[in-house]
Amino acid sequence: MNQLNLFLELTRLKKPIGYMLLFWPCSWGLTLAYDFSSNLNIYFFYLFLFFLGSVLMRSAGCIVNDVLDRKFDKKVFRTKDRPIASGKISVKRALLYSLILCLIAFLVLINFNLFTIILALASMPLAFTYPLMKRFTYWPQLFLGITFNYGLLLGWTSVNGQISIIPIIFYLGAIFWTLGYDTVYGFQDIEDDEIIGVKSTSIKFKQNPKIFLSICYFIFTLLFITTGIKLDFNYYFFIGTMTVLFHLLVIQIMKFNKEDKEKCLKIFKSNNFLGLIILTCILVGKLN
Repeated sequence: MNQLNLFLELTRLKKPIGYMLLFWPCSWGLTLAYDFSSNLNIYFFYLFLFFLGSVLMRSAGCIVNDVLDRKFDKKVFRTKDRPIASGKISVKRALLYSLILCLIAFLVLINFNLFTIILALASMPLAFTYPLMKRFTYWPQLFLGITFNYGLLLGWTSVNGQISIIPIIFYLGAIFWTLGYDTVYGFQDIEDDEIIGVKSTSIKFKQNPKIFLSICYFIFTLLFITTGIKLDFNYYFFIGTMTVLFHLLVIQIMKFNKEDKEKCLKIFKSNNFLGLIILTCILVGKLN
């Protein structure tokens, strides 16, 4: 039981926000592409596969992150008790866990078409090099956005077997969504990060974070609306986008306080609900 608890702590399975933020873009891409006049069983089957894949890959990614960051984690109050940083789990055992999770994720992946499999495998270098970015650039959140929203493209190709400009537009927008919410998240550790010398957009834009967040969320909303226009969605979709805009402006930007770490975490977690709102907008936008 002790090893099980350590495994759950290592993979953050008790903190669903991480794998949900990986899952929502997958569901958006799948829903954008799917023809709901056909068999719905395939849609829900793919949705389940993407959810399972998100849980597995996020768990494996957390392990690799903790292995690479173990020396930094020891110096940060919020992370010093993580299993690898505290020495409760060895690096060798942790990497074995990660390998097993990746193998299971591959078994999930091979249920999709060949193009989706190749596209997913091409993202692996991004997934496992992201933790290194904060050593070299103030934009690690940008690399996280590129990685975390990759599933949007996979969701689209799982149905169509090819890529097009429409999911790419939405993918670019979703990158800015992640850029915003992970900047908010980064304010929890900003003091420790500055001391140990790691970089982030939270540090880069600490003087005017609300301006930066506003720019990110404006671009995301604009490209989301553009996606709906390209797909000729009905007016319910555009009414729904007002809910998205309200959430971003009122709940995330107006209530943001960089000094309040609990508030930063709460705002960050609210993006899980936002992911559901966006999925709902897409669904109602496709109604005839």
